[in-house]
Amino acid sequence: MGKKINSLAYKPVGILAGVAAGAIAGALFKEVWKLAGNDDDAPNATDEDRGWGEILVAAAIQGAIFAVVKAAVDRGGAVGVRRVTGHWPD
Repeated sequence: MGKKINSLAYKPVGILAGVAAGAIAGALFKEVWKLAGNDDDAPNATDEDRGWGEILVAAAIQGAIFAVVKAAVDRGGAVGVRRVTGHWPD
């Protein structure tokens, strides 16, 4: 399979993996936030009742979780495409 075809074949996989990564990361963050002993809902940046520290910590935790989950899902998708096509996606 040519590089262009391989790249096109990976696009739908990448899109679906991105959606899945977002859903997984969101659910994981909710659980981590609950385990941290805070409210069930993470604070929004515009939440007047929350302090700067809580908002920034929540954002840092959420960002780290999303980055790790996205990297894991992207890598897994690329490995899967290589197993199916024999080529690493670009």
